[in-house]
Amino acid sequence: MRALPIAVVAVLLLVAPVAGVTAPGAVSPSAGSVSSADSPPVATPAQSADPPVTTAGQTMPQIDTANLTLRTLSTPVGASTRVSAYTRGPDLGSSLGFATADTDAAFETAAVVDRIERAEGGVERQQQILAEINRVERAEVALSSRQAEAFSAHAAGEISDRELVDELVRVAATAREYDERLDEIDALAEETDGFSSPGRLDELQVALQVYEGPVRDRALATARGQSSPNELYVASSQDAVVLATIVDGEYVREVFRTDRWDRGGSDISNDVAINVTEEAYPETAALREPDAFGAGAVQRITIPHEIGTLRTFVSGGTEQVFVEHQRIDLSAFPDSDAVTATGDGFNVTVERTYSGGPVTVTVRDEETGEPVSDVTVTKSVGGGDSQAIGTTDGDGVVRTLSPAETYRITVVDEPRVVVLGDIDPLPTPRPVDDD
Repeated sequence: MRALPIAVVAVLLLVAPVAGVTAPGAVSPSAGSVSSADSPPVATPAQSADPPVTTAGQTMPQIDTANLTLRTLSTPVGASTRVSAYTRGPDLGSSLGFATADTDAAFETAAVVDRIERAEGGVERQQQILAEINRVERAEVALSSRQAEAFSAHAAGEISDRELVDELVRVAATAREYDERLDEIDALAEETDGFSSPGRLDELQVALQVYEGPVRDRALATARGQSSPNELYVASSQDAVVLATIVDGEYVREVFRTDRWDRGGSDISNDVAINVTEEAYPETAALREPDAFGAGAVQRITIPHEIGTLRTFVSGGTEQVFVEHQRIDLSAFPDSDAVTATGDGFNVTVERTYSGGPVTVTVRDEETGEPVSDVTVTKSVGGGDSQAIGTTDGDGVVRTLSPAETYRITVVDEPRVVVLGDIDPLPTPRPVDDD
């Protein structure tokens, strides 16, 4: 995209969030690369229920989570996987870069609309519309390659966690702008006598939506100073990336698997895509009826349920889920297993989960059982140095994300110390067809 005029850049500097210049939170060093090859545990199907969906952070699940498993994609089984985590805080440089790119893209869309509206005669207007759709198609192919290169560069250790996430945020923002541009083109096509939008426009819009994701959205908001600093889990292999974080009482996860996407695949129907998702995520599908939206070779399936939301994108050709977005209420997160330790007047419980899953640490008074607040909790991964993950809240709780290897949790309230060592993550509860 073309460079912005100096005046526009000056305006962006003025409107950039003030929080972006505050000192970011402490940044944890990335954990060393590890290889993971998780296999799914045997899960018991959940009981179906149909009450209203709850909002994030509310402790109102209406289902029995004792035997529930919410399966999730990860990097391919047996793939060499780089796993790390870092704390994302306000970032003026990234924020200005995102704002400049957004403004450039908006200017380009305005120019596209102007060219179409100024076309002389219906035939020329139709040609302009088709030409602009072709440009977006080529741009989507370039986006796919650009994202795939970022996956492999991170997996090879050539770029940092921050560089990977920034690139994925830029890819998502660019895809969103192309999607909005197609909305404009679609409206202009409908206004053109004797012409209507070609079916490939709808197919292209669905394909562009695969590049967006809830963790990317959070990373963008944090860089702009619109959200507080938070820990991001990052895992990558040659053909995949996993991002996860904790946001306002929810566990949020997004996974992209290029090895499960046949870009030249045949069309897939709503019904087939729904069946694919139901078979891959049987426990989640038992909670609520899925709905579908899509066209051509990509279908988007959404299952809003009592403790969160599952969204998948299913590929024609492979007939597999290749993108997954999950939101799960932490108060009812089902895929955990507790380990405990008592000492120095504390009773400490660590709800361990799978790699990248939410770990809940609860500290209580050993005698009274009451929660203990304002106690520092640290995490050490693979024998490395301890890093503070926060202090307990009024419920005696602090949360972090599970590493992919053995780790240690330490509760410190000088001179009292309680250590829970040799904690292993649980196997990732993978979709039925991801073995």
